[in-house]
Amino acid sequence: MSAIAEALDHLHNAYTEPIRDPLWHNIDLSPELMRIVRERAFQKLGGIKQLGPAYQVYPGATHTRLSHSLGVFHLARRVMIALLRSDPSVDLSVEGVKAFLCAALLHDLGHFPFAHSLKELPLKEHERLAAEQIVDSPLSETIRSALGVDPGLVAGIVDTQLPLAGAEVSFFRGILSGVLDPDKLDYLNRDAYFCGVPYGVQDTDFVISRMRPHRTWGIAVDAQGATAVENVLFSKYLMYRTVYWHKTVRVATAMIKKAVYLDLREGLVKPESLYGLDDVEFFARFSALKGPGGELIRRVSERNLLKTASEETFAPGDGVHGGLLDLDTRAERERLIALRLSRELGVRVPPESVIIDIPEPISFEVLVPIVASAGEERFSDSDSVFRDPVVEGFGRTLRKVRLMLPADVAPRVRNPDELIRTR
Repeated sequence: MSAIAEALDHLHNAYTEPIRDPLWHNIDLSPELMRIVRERAFQKLGGIKQLGPAYQVYPGATHTRLSHSLGVFHLARRVMIALLRSDPSVDLSVEGVKAFLCAALLHDLGHFPFAHSLKELPLKEHERLAAEQIVDSPLSETIRSALGVDPGLVAGIVDTQLPLAGAEVSFFRGILSGVLDPDKLDYLNRDAYFCGVPYGVQDTDFVISRMRPHRTWGIAVDAQGATAVENVLFSKYLMYRTVYWHKTVRVATAMIKKAVYLDLREGLVKPESLYGLDDVEFFARFSALKGPGGELIRRVSERNLLKTASEETFAPGDGVHGGLLDLDTRAERERLIALRLSRELGVRVPPESVIIDIPEPISFEVLVPIVASAGEERFSDSDSVFRDPVVEGFGRTLRKVRLMLPADVAPRVRNPDELIRTR
């Protein structure tokens, strides 16, 4: 039996343990992966909401990193079957396929609450934390003994910052992290499902059927598959516009980020105290802290949120906007705004209750090849309206600089747009 035939036989026949999922219905795991799912480190993901505070706007958005991780594994298995069927000449080992599927299952293992919202803070990336757990925890021995796979191979697929260990790892990285990766296909569909919105829904069967293996990028699509890329790009834009960066979600997110920033700056917590927490533990630990950070966390948990007083499109070339990307500079500007408002309104406005929110940069990846009988071309060079300038415009349109103030203060402020620019 050839290596590809052996890999396909494994993919079709080794996954016999079903888990019910509201989105994908049956997710079939192997008995060996079921052992990994039962590990405490993986089960911990069941206590971390996939969309952080978005449930305060969309009450159904209480799905977890655990259910998302199972979904990513499910789609990764389907993608791998489709790729091997479309091109039997791909040189992959059964061990590599097992490692890839294990990586898909464990790709979010290092997630802590609100990790994506705290990227600007001096914290480890969740991929690095996942890789560390995979190679240096009780989980490592389970991967080795149950799957017969080197944990280092799994970690190398999850964390792209680790030294590259061969062409197979590079290929799997391209599949797990790209334009049409299983991660994106699951979270867009899953988030839309639980938020009750149509914007993220993908024609997943069609997408996977148009995929082809590509040594450099992991995944390519045929000419018909270009519409799938367009759907993902526009869906991602709409989900950011309506869900991920909804203005109320941004307020709650900004309050959490400022709370953790203040607690880290004051030495009340260390970065390591965040790692390994679930949502309940995060709110219990951080809301108990004395000081402004604890108060902000308590207010978020009670949905006693700040209000958006002003909003403008982020301009990277603007001297004021650009300078505020530095968190310390931003905190100082917030302090000065609080002093000015306290003086002008005759009430005390605490510095921690003034927040300038600037979302992190967002990318809309288009680096996927379109393969056809006539040859190969970049998606951005294909016959699509989503050219580079259009895609870059998505990010510019979404990224807003917002000034957030206490609910009883915001209506009393005249010309709030000027406050951010006042030194």
